[in-house]
Amino acid sequence: MLLTSDVALIDGVVHDKLALRIEEGAIVAVGPRAEVAQVGEAVVDLGRRAMLPGTVNAHNHSFQSLLRGFGDDLPFLEWRDKALYRFSPRLGTEGVYTGALFAFAEMALHGVTTVCDFFYLNDNGNENARAVITAARALGMRVVMARCFYDWDGAPALYREPVVRAHNNYLQLHNEFSGARDVLVCPAPHSLHGASEEMIRAGADAARTTGTRWHIHLAEEKYQVDDARAKYGTTPLRAIEKMGLLGSDMVAVHGCWFDADERAMLAERGAKLAYNPNSNMFLGDGVTDVVDLVARGARVALGTDGGCSNSRVSVFDEMRACALLQKVARTDGQAIDAETCFRMGTEWGGEVLGLPIGRLAVGQRADVVFVDLDDPSLWPEQSLAKNVVYSLSARAVTDVFVEGEAVVRDRTLCKVALGEVHERVRALTHDWRRD
Repeated sequence: MLLTSDVALIDGVVHDKLALRIEEGAIVAVGPRAEVAQVGEAVVDLGRRAMLPGTVNAHNHSFQSLLRGFGDDLPFLEWRDKALYRFSPRLGTEGVYTGALFAFAEMALHGVTTVCDFFYLNDNGNENARAVITAARALGMRVVMARCFYDWDGAPALYREPVVRAHNNYLQLHNEFSGARDVLVCPAPHSLHGASEEMIRAGADAARTTGTRWHIHLAEEKYQVDDARAKYGTTPLRAIEKMGLLGSDMVAVHGCWFDADERAMLAERGAKLAYNPNSNMFLGDGVTDVVDLVARGARVALGTDGGCSNSRVSVFDEMRACALLQKVARTDGQAIDAETCFRMGTEWGGEVLGLPIGRLAVGQRADVVFVDLDDPSLWPEQSLAKNVVYSLSARAVTDVFVEGEAVVRDRTLCKVALGEVHERVRALTHDWRRD
């Protein structure tokens, strides 16, 4: 199949009339249509639309989209207790599926092609995690299932598992989807406060056993630094280092309170960061110094975090927020540029997750987003790369392809009706406010 349009943005450079040749879900040729087309090949020409790499959401909690509006404008611990802990135990497997279908459908309409779902409603098994994967597959999206390892006894019961059970459940789920192009299962010890040291070690060991990355929330809030000092006698990233676990297979999430030495340590060890600027602002967490991390050579990806700690699920939004927050934090309008933030939401997202995604290049998976050049948010056509980060409106996203298959066409979901998703969400949540 040949996929083409009037304009393509490739590695920050605008090209006219380029085409992608796609075979078995991969990009096998990039170039002028006349040069890469084969006789008799099916051609999809999107015309006055710009072709971009699919965006990568490196951190999300899909079920939390159902909690949008229930804990807004609260401090973190109140938000956790009054929204997250209050409503999540009610969902069950069907509710988990509905939450994932809702979150992923909205993401697809915003140009997300791959999402890492950091999932902790495991209820001592894998049925709920499978429901999330099923929802992603129903829509045609790629999912990284970051299956949580969680044993803090202050959390609801369905979050928690014994260490051995978490390890075995992870291995079972990973093996079940091993070799799938649209699913990658990774271990995710929740955090220094949500997982014991034994549990964190089990998660890191599971990653090394299966050759994957492992994900962990670190230093999101100031209180988490204080807790780490009380429990481990040092700051969060240094605690991971003391355990002997800090390495290139670790993806830290947030890192708002990493100090300069921790940022240097993260970069030197080749560990990665999933940065969530809108969520960090929404909860008043703090500002991760990604300018410093990037300057040190660390790979940084962008995530939306959960729907109830952000209220939006667009990686294009995160690109803009990343740029503006870094500029204001440093009172320097040149602290970071649009092109770097775009790479965080695309190419670097693939690198952080360990997948060949996020670029329009030979060997990459054929995940592509098209935006409408006739939408006023992209006028004037002075700099497409800048406009995509700073001015792009969600309404400009028209078409989304994952593995070369259409997920969104002409602003409409291809595989699941949006009305069906809406009805499922309404039926599940319409009585919650009365509680």
